[in-house]
Amino acid sequence: MSQNDFKTSETMQPQEASPVKHQMSVLGIAIAKRLFHIVGMHERGQLVLRKRLARNALMPFIAALPPVLIGLEACGGAHYWARRFREHHHDVKLMAPQFVKPSSKSNKNDMRDAEGIGEAVTRPTRRFVPTKEVAQHDIQALHRVRERLRGARTALVHERHGLLYAYGMVVPTGVSKFRQTVVGKLETDKATRTPLSQEMFGKLMDEFAAVEKQLAYDQEQLDALATMHPACQRLLTMPGIGPFTATALVAAVSDARAFKNGRQCAAWLGLVPRQHSTGGRNAYSASANAGRSISHTL
Repeated sequence: MSQNDFKTSETMQPQEASPVKHQMSVLGIAIAKRLFHIVGMHERGQLVLRKRLARNALMPFIAALPPVLIGLEACGGAHYWARRFREHHHDVKLMAPQFVKPSSKSNKNDMRDAEGIGEAVTRPTRRFVPTKEVAQHDIQALHRVRERLRGARTALVHERHGLLYAYGMVVPTGVSKFRQTVVGKLETDKATRTPLSQEMFGKLMDEFAAVEKQLAYDQEQLDALATMHPACQRLLTMPGIGPFTATALVAAVSDARAFKNGRQCAAWLGLVPRQHSTGGRNAYSASANAGRSISHTL
């Protein structure tokens, strides 16, 4: 057999899996946009892997691993990666950043962050963040776009108030009153304004109408989602809960079973005060007491 034949037969032999992968039971990943830092540990917590991977190399690496426990810090892209990792039968758990920080050591860098995530995910008393599904992200994105449009509409109204006042025109405050009176006010005082100001105010009104149209469309989408989503339908049976609140709750609370009781969910939503105690005495602010009374009412 020639040397070339020997090389060919050698390369055709199946490659054995790395023994390091079989030893790993926990994986801590510091996610980013382009470079991901990975730390692997075995069941006793000893480090067996430190690796930095580009974005396009992450999923091939994860797919080649046997099922392991993967810890991620909850952030904007964490839910997407959690869904991708679970497709390969890994147990993925998301943690709030404040729960990861105590496990980080020495000076901060990405690799130490990954190590801290790997250690934090193994703590028996750690609370985890439920992974959001794509449908929940859709509802949440719609709410955020709607909130931005509401802010843009308010900014337009305030700008028009200031500009109109400079021309001697006073319009009542509030979006609804502005919508009802501004067109008539502009028509009444049209003769006192220059062609340039008439064109400027006309464009501002067109912009205001476009924002109003988009807001109305988003509200229709939320109403439709509220009537079709099973969890929203159950929430709508509660007094005081409408389509907006129902869809917002479904988007925010991924899995209500993660909470032990209703008070824990209310605390997560911010309706009950945070605990600040020393020497066996609790201190609550006035706003916190108000939130506590609201939670009891709910």
